[in-house]
Amino acid sequence: MAGSHHDKHVFPQLKTSVSGLTLCALDAEQADEYYALIDRNREHLTQHGDYRALAASDYKTARAELLDEPSPSLRCGVLLHSALIGRVDLVAVDPPKYGFGYWLDHEATGHGYATAACRALIKYGATMLDTTDVFAGVTHGNGKSDAVLTRLGFKVAEVFETYTRYHLTLVASPCTYPA
Repeated sequence: MAGSHHDKHVFPQLKTSVSGLTLCALDAEQADEYYALIDRNREHLTQHGDYRALAASDYKTARAELLDEPSPSLRCGVLLHSALIGRVDLVAVDPPKYGFGYWLDHEATGHGYATAACRALIKYGATMLDTTDVFAGVTHGNGKSDAVLTRLGFKVAEVFETYTRYHLTLVASPCTYPA
């Protein structure tokens, strides 16, 4: 089964199209670095209301999240020259349909890192997990995240009061012909 290859112990370090930018499984071994990343980005994470719960996390809460096995979802650290600069997740909502989330250190935005990291994880999902659909939500006002999803080929699926839901189809629906 294709999905069996993404266990956190064998999840490969994924290269991206950006030199020095990779993805790795994010687990409790990176708790100190992950908490430091959250701590220095509390204002950035809440400027659009997207990550209030994460920004309010203390060390114990952040570490506990990383102790929780995400399988069959994928929780990845975004590394730039081995330094943790963000996170990207592929969430198994109803496989082969997945949710998607990402965020970067405020100092790492504007360099194409989010687009490259997201593209690499989506490609992995499509090839290793047989992912057919990816959905993401962006809080109104977060234009940079809207732009990332648009660059990746996502289309607006629905607009809600506080956010927009995006959808990316990875596998074309089978053609149906009239009988």
